[in-house]
Amino acid sequence: MTTRLRKTRKYRGSRTHGWGQVGQHRSTGHKGGQGQTGQLKHHFSSMLKYNPDHFGHDSMHPPNQNMIKKWINIRDLDHIYYQFRDSETEILDLTSLGYEKLLGGGSINRKYVIKIKNITKNAEQKITQAGGKVLSNND
Repeated sequence: MTTRLRKTRKYRGSRTHGWGQVGQHRSTGHKGGQGQTGQLKHHFSSMLKYNPDHFGHDSMHPPNQNMIKKWINIRDLDHIYYQFRDSETEILDLTSLGYEKLLGGGSINRKYVIKIKNITKNAEQKITQAGGKVLSNND
């Protein structure tokens, strides 16, 4: 609504704006503000009493959880093998390339000797069926 059409324009300087004696209209409405107003000011004690978990976060679920996991599928081994293989030992060391886990997606035909930290059962089965070998990180 535009300012010139408001009823309060005609009450400028009238102190009570048509609500009778002083203080008759003060007890109703949004006392102290609307919604979350004053949570850090005049409603702080009620916030602590009725909603103590309002601020902060759950320690089990940190807000900036940084999980960077680099996984790879079996179908990508050919491409990586020709780029990063160790020509002396013929071992494909995926741990040194930054991979944490080998997944069983895809298929292979070549024999691979792979060194990795974690591997799925399906991936290990496919590698041994092709005649390859899986070395754990300790070997």
